[in-house]
Amino acid sequence: MKTWLLFTLLCTLTIATVYSQRDFSDSDITKIVLLGTGNPNPSPSQSGCSVAIIVNDTPYIVDFGPGLIRQAAAMSPKYGGNIKGLDVKNIKRAFLTHLHSDHTTGYPDLILTPWVMGRNEPLEVYGPEGINDMTKNMLKAYAEDIRYRLYGHEPANNQGWRVNSHEFTEEGIIYKDTNILVEAFPVPHGTWPNAWGFRFTTPDKIIVLSGDSAPSEKIVEYATGADILIHEVYYQKAYDTKDEFWKNYHSRNHTSTYELADIATKAQAKLVVLYHILFWGATDEELINEIAERYKGKVIVGKDLDIF
Repeated sequence: MKTWLLFTLLCTLTIATVYSQRDFSDSDITKIVLLGTGNPNPSPSQSGCSVAIIVNDTPYIVDFGPGLIRQAAAMSPKYGGNIKGLDVKNIKRAFLTHLHSDHTTGYPDLILTPWVMGRNEPLEVYGPEGINDMTKNMLKAYAEDIRYRLYGHEPANNQGWRVNSHEFTEEGIIYKDTNILVEAFPVPHGTWPNAWGFRFTTPDKIIVLSGDSAPSEKIVEYATGADILIHEVYYQKAYDTKDEFWKNYHSRNHTSTYELADIATKAQAKLVVLYHILFWGATDEELINEIAERYKGKVIVGKDLDIF
């Protein structure tokens, strides 16, 4: 037992050290946490795609990849982190780029776990066409769980499980409050009809997220002069070895290192952060080197639970 406790303590200390080494934040008002930098591949080192933007201790979630709530909890004071706003019961606002499974399989967790942990008001979700049906069907799927928690031996409040879902279909402002203004813009993602990127304006930061996207002039437009551009990417050298089917697929759905370098050069955001990364065997250095062939600005390969 003592050996196990010592091992657990050492693991906790190691994790805490990793977190502190990857804290790039320079603001007491706005912080960004990469809850997951992954993609559909079940990479053990990358949780599902999700980003938290915390403004004055109020969290705003972008995309609902698998594992997002436990990732958020890991950064909260209850579990040894220092991001007060990521106490999961505080998660009440969320935004979705598109309905692909790797961006939505954490949705039930987003709805239910914060409620179980004490959220006492409905979750507000903003997403593309289809989010209303997804929400309705999700709540229907978990109706028995909700009923038991409401009327069984562990009484819960009757508000926190509820969801107000809001569909948007046009470019422009989709949400604002005293902390943040959120703008949505369309991005090209293969034949997907409703894929979006977001621009978040806080009191001291402008943050742009690409979502899943092939190269897009809309991203350049919204990211021009931004403080941080968080953009998906794949490794060009490995792409060059693929057959024509997969080359066609990835070129229509995603963005290469070289293409991202061109986007970054045009936009001149102060910092480019890579997420939804298709490494395909590349090291961090190889990704950065490919981008650096065409772009000389600051680029960071995003890791799960990095803070900006």
